[in-house]
Amino acid sequence: MWYAAPQQTNEIPQRILEQKKRNKKKRGFSLIEIMVVIIIIGLLAGIVGVSVFQQVTTAQVDTTTTNIRNLQQAIDLYRLNNFSYPTTEQGLKALKEKPEVGKIPKNWNGPYIQGSLPADGWGNEFQYTSDGKDYEIMSYGADGEEGGTEENSDLSSKDL
Repeated sequence: MWYAAPQQTNEIPQRILEQKKRNKKKRGFSLIEIMVVIIIIGLLAGIVGVSVFQQVTTAQVDTTTTNIRNLQQAIDLYRLNNFSYPTTEQGLKALKEKPEVGKIPKNWNGPYIQGSLPADGWGNEFQYTSDGKDYEIMSYGADGEEGGTEENSDLSSKDL
């Protein structure tokens, strides 16, 4: 019996060609594609970040004005009972406990504010000045120092 050897061809079998096509479809991203996506994400994060920080500043100012108004109500109630406002020397502490300095009020009926004394939106104590007839409550803004612009500007009870 005579055996014929299979013919060798230079053709690539169809199965191998199909496998190569599938492997091309499974390729990853190029470095340039990844860099473009990272740049786009960075730009979006920057835009969102600026917007969020502006909202935080607005919220801090709103918190400060609300706390000033609450203190004004408590101080007005103090005045109704005692016929004068707490002096600068007595401070806002007079809303929590009966003053022991200056003119001691006879009709103190406090505390005039519940909980602890509120701070401004940046966590700083309010500045209080009074001669007993008029008063002013101040927040020195984000920097906690008198004067300033934008988020560092002062907020006063006289401006509300």
